[in-house]
Amino acid sequence: MIDDFLNGDLSAVEAALRDAAAAEIMPRFRQLAAHEIVEKSGPHDLVTSADRGAEEYLTPVLTTLLPGSVVVGEEAVHADPAVYEALRGDAPVWIVDPVDGTRQFVRGEPGFCMLVALALRGEVLASWTYAPARDELATAIRGRGALLDGVPLRSGTPEPDSVLTVAMSHPDFTTPEEKRALLGVKDAADIDARPCGSAGLEYLDIARGALDAVAFSWELAWDHAAGLLLVTEAGGDVRTLSGEPFRITGGNALPFTAGRDAATVSRVRERLMPVAGLAEVAPGNDAAAGAGAGTGV
Repeated sequence: MIDDFLNGDLSAVEAALRDAAAAEIMPRFRQLAAHEIVEKSGPHDLVTSADRGAEEYLTPVLTTLLPGSVVVGEEAVHADPAVYEALRGDAPVWIVDPVDGTRQFVRGEPGFCMLVALALRGEVLASWTYAPARDELATAIRGRGALLDGVPLRSGTPEPDSVLTVAMSHPDFTTPEEKRALLGVKDAADIDARPCGSAGLEYLDIARGALDAVAFSWELAWDHAAGLLLVTEAGGDVRTLSGEPFRITGGNALPFTAGRDAATVSRVRERLMPVAGLAEVAPGNDAAAGAGAGTGV
């Protein structure tokens, strides 16, 4: 069933994203009232009426497009954490981040996007990244490549020995051990590190060769599933601290890295591992990789 869906006309998914943005997000862009902005875990973790409205709009549309599918959305999981367990089930799962980059959205900046990925048993099969304020739409289908507004995306390769530009997790969202690991990137002479913005747009920049890599310390599926498939289908690579592929179902050795190619990812991981005390960990060490089912990017 899901193969038939992926081999069919997927324009309805793109239309759903555009319609949700037109109905729920863009009318509130730079028009938010104070009561429409709420802190969740802290001042850097915000939700707005646009986030909630867009997810509520998308949920029935997506599940109608693929009967038997379910939605794991950021706001639904915030209301009921048990919803996240659907990632480990047997039904196709739509993974939805209705507004990725909510802080930017609240500030009236265009650097936010909508993220949708379709996964089955932990494997991401398709993804959509839509930046409504920029009117950019990137898509990826596993094994078929990545597109930006219909044009093929290729991440390319940084110049040999060049200084890498790397976007990193905000320190508010890191454990002390992860902070120490990320310092290995921040302090490296051959890396120009900066705080990340919208994760989805950082992944898009890797896929089009405008950013060399990211080093992230959190693993919530709605932030990463769509973008990581986009990166890998554009020719990039993704590895956790232990050298394993990233699992959307969790249990990853963090921080993890996504980059324009395997060599770039290796360079960033080399800066992470000695600080984290994991320099001896080799790819394929399942014990070090942590628990978690599935093999999805």
